Amino acid sequence: MNFLEVQFTLRGKTLPADHGYALYSAVKQLMQGSPPSCGAEESAIPINLPVDVRLCSIAGIPDKDGMIYLHRGSRMRLRCPAEQVQFWYRLLQNQVLDIRGHLIRLVQPRLTLPQPSDTLKARLVTFKLEAINHAEVPYYFLESCKKGLERLEINAQASIDSTTEGDLARRTLQVKDKKILGYGVVVEGLSDADSLKLQWYGLGGRQHFGCGWFYPVREEANVS
Repeated sequence: MNFLEVQFTLRGKTLPADHGYALYSAVKQLMQGSPPSCGAEESAIPINLPVDVRLCSIAGIPDKDGMIYLHRGSRMRLRCPAEQVQFWYRLLQNQVLDIRGHLIRLVQPRLTLPQPSDTLKARLVTFKLEAINHAEVPYYFLESCKKGLERLEINAQASIDSTTEGDLARRTLQVKDKKILGYGVVVEGLSDADSLKLQWYGLGGRQHFGCGWFYPVREEANVS
């Protein structure tokens, strides 16, 4: 799969720290209200985000009240098949998204080729786990990561990341009235081909909401 990443500089000040689902909803609302001026006939404009398009949550400086402050490196990032880039580029450029009452404008778009790295990170990966003892969740989570890599025929080692305080990177995603548990994940020992494959396919579910988005460690300041 040949895919590209579209990055937009942001004009805005703040966002909710947990905004993955709200970002997806804002993009979906834009698509449903978009006229046929994006290089496609009206009937060709999807009303839902296609399964082969991934969104990344937006990086910022967190405060203690569940907010983040946008900075110069904050970007809205989208990955899609190379043949779809023109559509998404035109649809999103200069648009204003309402993220739970916080307005951001998408400007100065640029296209990038994802770069291979032997170590990739994801801020949040989620799986549908069976009802199990809370203390065993990390074990079953890592088992799911292992199975996910095997399905992709990727030979690498997954581990749960830690926070700067040394705790497990346990994180949640708010989807409507539900909170979904997940963890930050590090995958090491990747070949170049497997690194690009993982950046495309990701791990786990809810990838429209920013989950399972893997990136080289050197990009951490722009994703976390």
